[in-house]
Amino acid sequence: MKPRLQAALGQHLVMTPQLRQAIRLLQLSAIELEAELTNAVETNPLLDWADPSIGSISADDVPHPPIEDGGDGGEPNAPEVDWNSKDGDTWYERLGPSDRDDDIPMAEQVAEADTLHDHLLWQLHLSPLSHRDRQIGVALIEAIDDDGYMRQPLDAILDSLKPQVEASLDEVLTVLHQVQRFDPVGAGARTVGECLTVQLEQLPDDTPGRTLARMLASDSLDRLPRIGIAGLAAELKRDPNEVETAVHLLRSLDPRPGAQIGAIGSDTYIAPDVVIWRQHGMWRVTLAQNMRPRVAIHRGYEGMIRHASPSDASYLRGHLQEARWLLKSLEARGDTLLKVARCLIRQQASFLEFGDGALRPLTLREVAAEVGLHESTVSRAIARKYARTPRGTVPLRAFFASGIETGTGGETSSTAIQSMIRQLIEAENPRKPLSDARLAETLKATGVPVARRTVAKYREAMSIPSSQDRVRIG
Repeated sequence: MKPRLQAALGQHLVMTPQLRQAIRLLQLSAIELEAELTNAVETNPLLDWADPSIGSISADDVPHPPIEDGGDGGEPNAPEVDWNSKDGDTWYERLGPSDRDDDIPMAEQVAEADTLHDHLLWQLHLSPLSHRDRQIGVALIEAIDDDGYMRQPLDAILDSLKPQVEASLDEVLTVLHQVQRFDPVGAGARTVGECLTVQLEQLPDDTPGRTLARMLASDSLDRLPRIGIAGLAAELKRDPNEVETAVHLLRSLDPRPGAQIGAIGSDTYIAPDVVIWRQHGMWRVTLAQNMRPRVAIHRGYEGMIRHASPSDASYLRGHLQEARWLLKSLEARGDTLLKVARCLIRQQASFLEFGDGALRPLTLREVAAEVGLHESTVSRAIARKYARTPRGTVPLRAFFASGIETGTGGETSSTAIQSMIRQLIEAENPRKPLSDARLAETLKATGVPVARRTVAKYREAMSIPSSQDRVRIG
């Protein structure tokens, strides 16, 4: 056959540079976005921090295409956001005393205890680490749960860093070692034993019982509740008084270091991605102040383009276009986040009202269908984003839950079942804790049929020890 040219019609999805930037900004957390804007202002002379006293072009002067990538590069199609409208105001600037519900205390509306992640990230960015190590540190901290434990395997964290960072396991362990010694000490530990060991390492060498306590934390924690101090002393061939001193030291440590952060009563500034409140019996949502575009186009450098030499003018025009793309992408990010948040409060009003037990099953697909976006776009929009609510600051992922059919033909969420399990365990007799099988039977009696292995999975996800480890003597 002879080679020949042939024309053919076809449809192809093309990711433009603007769309790529919009998608990348959408999935950034608030801290990463702050770093991105700082870098943009430092590297682009046509960008500057917005200042009302300077005649700059704000994001309102630039029309923008909102984000919707269709999962594989489709064109944007969401509506614009009017940043100057009433909906663009933050709730604490806009609401007067007559607009607030009486059952939401003012302190709850304007005070926010620092979260564990914020506290650790603040220390990470103050530490003398390289940019690469800080990236690893951010990934590690995001994998730490509210109790302060690292529940994800390190291999999964290595994969989450790619392709931006190709790190080795030794590098991740080195940064993890640093994070575990932040305040609170022990946060980032993978086991209770490791958590207590890190805390013991911070004590003076002459602390009574420190050496034996480290050995017990490494090898004997699981046996201590079963055989007691006397049995452990006999097993280790140690003086019972010496073992008792070490055990007393272990009990003085904090096995849940993350719980102490966020429970502090001091008032701090609210910095969520969105703010949810109730007004006249209706749930409302708006973007937080820190989510508005805070950069603007520099008027002075823009005016220089008309009088600059051809080479300088070309340089400035290129940076001006980049600045305009960034402003469009920022507004698109806010618009998409707001659309998703509005859908979440419509779907999960009971969760906001009554807590985890009222969370209904909700999937990315349902939200994507309602707001007219692709599932991948919704996933990016909620990744590492937080909502300030009257119940506290919660991740947007907390509004989603898988469903389990109940005995009455309805459906309840996995989060609601976890809440039921936690309540049953909190009310149990500490001398005779409920086994997983017993918990499953109790839930089944209330119309929620779950298997024993499912109860065990949920219990472990909540970092609750087994019934054997929850036995309390004395």
